[in-house]
Amino acid sequence: METLSLYCYLTRKSSPLLNRLLNHRAQNGKENPERLQERRGIPSQPRPEGLLCWIHAASVGEAQSALILIHTLLRHRLDLKILITSGTLTSSRMLEKNLPERAFHQFYPLDHPEWVCNFLDHWRPDCTLWMESELWPNMLSEISARKIPALLINARMSETSFKRWRLFKRTISRLLNVFSDILCQTERDALNFIKLGALTVQVTDNLKYSAQPLGAEDTDLKSMSGVLGSRPCWVYASTHKGEELLAAQTHEILKNALPDLLTIIVPRHPERGSSILQDLSSFALKAQLRGVQKTLPSYDTDLYIVDTLGELGLFYRVAPIAVIGRSFSDDGGGGHNPIEAAQLGCAVLHGPYVQNLQEIFDEMDRAEASILIDQKEKLPQTLLRLLTQPQDLHTYQKTALEFARAKEHVIDRVSHVVFKIIDTLPTAKNTQ
Repeated sequence: METLSLYCYLTRKSSPLLNRLLNHRAQNGKENPERLQERRGIPSQPRPEGLLCWIHAASVGEAQSALILIHTLLRHRLDLKILITSGTLTSSRMLEKNLPERAFHQFYPLDHPEWVCNFLDHWRPDCTLWMESELWPNMLSEISARKIPALLINARMSETSFKRWRLFKRTISRLLNVFSDILCQTERDALNFIKLGALTVQVTDNLKYSAQPLGAEDTDLKSMSGVLGSRPCWVYASTHKGEELLAAQTHEILKNALPDLLTIIVPRHPERGSSILQDLSSFALKAQLRGVQKTLPSYDTDLYIVDTLGELGLFYRVAPIAVIGRSFSDDGGGGHNPIEAAQLGCAVLHGPYVQNLQEIFDEMDRAEASILIDQKEKLPQTLLRLLTQPQDLHTYQKTALEFARAKEHVIDRVSHVVFKIIDTLPTAKNTQ
């Protein structure tokens, strides 16, 4: 039995296992119990009338890139509606907070053949745009069978994924050629897709470069800026396990030279706030949670833990230095998006484990728009230099901002390709 047929057979038999998985995830706070049916392809709202474009973005990173495209598409065609799917609670909350009119969110169904058909039977998308790297065989096969125009956007193919897919080259070639075009982040990504059998591939750069700067509430910015005043501070953004300990250790070392230093920790998963506070209790430092009440740091707070969602833009505005999370973490790292910090004028620092966004970090390092710290022991001395030498700090802030601004036009290259599909769609197809 060929690989795709075997996969389809096994997943068709997997309903009991997948249902147990969903229930377990819901019990552990990883799924929305009230919308669990969406994960089985059963919708929670009717299909809007008229033209519907479906965008799939697996999690927060892809969803942030998708938002850029959503705004562009809705401006381009006023009769268009957009369905965006994702698979994580964090991404759903972020999207529901930021989606414009004529765009709405549903959870992506697990890749069970019947659930996939449930989803497509209801939504009947006129076209579909998949973001970055998630490739689900049953869904892609059904998209192809229904002749739904499809693009893979902001595509990336890590070396690990490439080596894995190379073992199933015939299968991945069929899946990739469901897409009429594959728009890649880098030349390396494009080469990997071509080696796996993709036929129409081009490099458009990373769509994240075109993202709008992260927002911040004016009242929050005013109150936080007022409390900080001229107090030295830095932010450790999107931290993972192990990095909060590094932040506290670094603060301990710096406190002798900078007694009023504030270290701001923004965990990638805000729900970890209380456990982080507990982890840091052994340090002779005052740690404080921001909390839902948005409690401001007091004059003697050392470690300020931001356990709220969607406030990174605020802290990139008030802190002159950002250390990018998951670049020193215990899980092997991978790195988070440094562009958001650069857009808001932070000096950008990162550790060596940034393989998920390696090309972006490498390009920023070469341009001196970011600083690679190859060993965590060097973090305190780098921070001390920047915090005590304003001219050096200003140079890195300025270079990072200029780098980000020079990259803002990626959306133009991407939308040029997407518009070719959108503009061929009729005005009133698939109405109910």
